[in-house]
Amino acid sequence: MATGDRRAAAEEAAEGAEAEVPCCGALVVDTRTGRVGVVMGAEGPYLQLRPPRGGREWDCPPGNVRLASPSERLSAKVAEANAARRWAP
Repeated sequence: MATGDRRAAAEEAAEGAEAEVPCCGALVVDTRTGRVGVVMGAEGPYLQLRPPRGGREWDCPPGNVRLASPSERLSAKVAEANAARRWAP
């Protein structure tokens, strides 16, 4: 493989890796812990995630997140709806 071909392949791989970083508002899973979170933004080399029902944000490297599956998204939405319907006595 020629040097130019290697460079082009490396650039394509880098573009593909950047394209996999989810945008703000995406529901993702932190693969290190299994926690589901909403992408709130990026700070330095980390994504900032927040639990769907609110709470403290945590930092996660972009390489350690994946988009939530349909069942994980549904579960998070049901939990959020249930929490909204609860009332304090």
